[in-house]
Amino acid sequence: MDNLIALLIAAPLLGAVVLLCGGRRLDKVGHWIGTVLAAASFAIGLVLFADMLGKGAEDRALYQRLYTWIPVEGFQADIAFQLDQLSMTFVLLISGVGTLIHVYSIGYMEHDERRRRFFGYLNLFVAAMLLLVLADNYLLLYFGWEGVGLASYLLIGFWQHKPSAATAAKKAFLVNRVGDMGLSIAIMIMFTTFGTFAFGPVLGAAGETSEGTLTAIGLMLLLAACGKSAQVPLQSWLGDAMEGPTPVSALIHAATMVTAGVYLIVRSADIFNAAPDAQTVVVVVGAVTLLFGAIVGCAKDDIKKALAGSTMSQIGYMILAAGLGPIGYVFAIMHLVTHGFFKAGLFLGAGSVMHGMNDEVDMRRYGGLRKYMPVTFVTFGLGYLAIIGFPGLSGFFSKDMIIEAAFAKGGTQGWILGSVTLLGAAITAYYMTRVMIMTFFGEKRWQADEKNELPHPHESPKSMTVPMILLAFGSVFAGGFFSIGDRFVHWLEPVTGYAHGHPPISAAAVTTATVAVMVIGVGVAYLQYGRRPVPVVAPRGSLLTRAARRDLLQDDFNHAVFVRGGTHLTRSLVYVDHSLVDGVVNGTAASVGGLSGRLRKLQNGYARSYAVSMFGGTAVLIAATLLMRAV
Repeated sequence: MDNLIALLIAAPLLGAVVLLCGGRRLDKVGHWIGTVLAAASFAIGLVLFADMLGKGAEDRALYQRLYTWIPVEGFQADIAFQLDQLSMTFVLLISGVGTLIHVYSIGYMEHDERRRRFFGYLNLFVAAMLLLVLADNYLLLYFGWEGVGLASYLLIGFWQHKPSAATAAKKAFLVNRVGDMGLSIAIMIMFTTFGTFAFGPVLGAAGETSEGTLTAIGLMLLLAACGKSAQVPLQSWLGDAMEGPTPVSALIHAATMVTAGVYLIVRSADIFNAAPDAQTVVVVVGAVTLLFGAIVGCAKDDIKKALAGSTMSQIGYMILAAGLGPIGYVFAIMHLVTHGFFKAGLFLGAGSVMHGMNDEVDMRRYGGLRKYMPVTFVTFGLGYLAIIGFPGLSGFFSKDMIIEAAFAKGGTQGWILGSVTLLGAAITAYYMTRVMIMTFFGEKRWQADEKNELPHPHESPKSMTVPMILLAFGSVFAGGFFSIGDRFVHWLEPVTGYAHGHPPISAAAVTTATVAVMVIGVGVAYLQYGRRPVPVVAPRGSLLTRAARRDLLQDDFNHAVFVRGGTHLTRSLVYVDHSLVDGVVNGTAASVGGLSGRLRKLQNGYARSYAVSMFGGTAVLIAATLLMRAV
């Protein structure tokens, strides 16, 4: 079975090569080729999963080494794969949800002239993401990490004729480069410390390494995670990335790529367990981003950007849980999987709404769409209920576990983290109810588009609605299925470890509080948007609202500190270069030139001048001789 691991990556990689190099002759069948090969990867994953279930918990890991990638004296890197319970979870999520999004894209991108290229990019992304989670060493993981970044850049800027899309792609690429520097530095420290990149030796020796070294590695890994998972302070790219086609938002910025940072931290659990300071920073980053994304989501009128703020916030929950150590690793991944179902479904639902509304994204121009798009309404509604933590749906189980783990941290820190997670749950219920009401309820507020055409909302084709229905099933049932008998805990425990937390209040009290804040959030949103007319033009709003519309001034901060700061620094360096460096060089050259010009006058070519010089020199010598004799 271990020989099948490479085929998981090979199938979508083959699709990418064929579709991107095959030319226009494949335009009519390219979307089918891409979808079939993504489905083939999922089928291989199911076969390996079934085989894994037939083994004992400690014997489930599979390894496959293809060849030595870089054979150098004292430096060796292999193309080798590791498939255990953690990577298998990601394989099924990436290939399964990825296949559904491929199917959805067949209808969504039907009229795009470059559809074949789009599916090639999708296949490339799936292959790179699978390489990232299947690598058995950090250097190969880094290769997949960069491949994911490249595919993300290509997909975000796919509609490059739009300046906003081209700019968003460059912004995502540049911000992620900052995080990628963190991963490269971490790998360098690993090699100088352990002499290898492989997970086994590095993680196995973590307990015997100095805490300072492990803290440095942990902080650099966290920097990498902040870039890929859009966490503070590298979160500014995610909202702009919504300029890409909606399936891109569902695949990359909801279900897979933005979860790569969570995978990196959980995979490196032994490092963080031995570096409590780095672990604390992880928790702080997750807690801050959890609230940051939620507040931003409250003020967005663009349906995709509201969901992007939600994604940022939900990944914050996962990062926070991963920072809690063994009491939170399992629940971070559990929420990651359930989030993959309901957030992908929400994004696809948003794409379906846009499909029926002439690509309109402003929710203030929606209203009453439940009557015209019943399947989209029901599937989107189930995803909405899941993300706000409605009892019995997937998000309820996974988020409740994280809130319990936050309280179980103990002491004042536990109460603070628990309160932050509860506040995040309340805000989530508020902004998602706002999205639901503004889109599907109330009076219709449709307006003519740029071509002066009124939208005629209609249900999307089956190629789009069937994936939404399947994802809705996951949104409803996945969390409960994982929780029965602690299935998910027992599944991941051999890889991530697990420690049962002991919150200062009972689990029933935590659940009651979680449901209570959810009801409060829904109620406030209903009073504000359900019982009042929604204005087509957004009111000016409070200072906080205006700041949230501008992503809490994150771009303004980046522009003031980094852009302007960098500009002033560059100008200062140019001034120093011109005034000091060039001044010394040019001054020396001018001095030599001036002296040369004066000396040149002594060689004028006139014999009389030379005779006068000789006479003068002779006179000076005679005078000097007579003076010396007199003395």
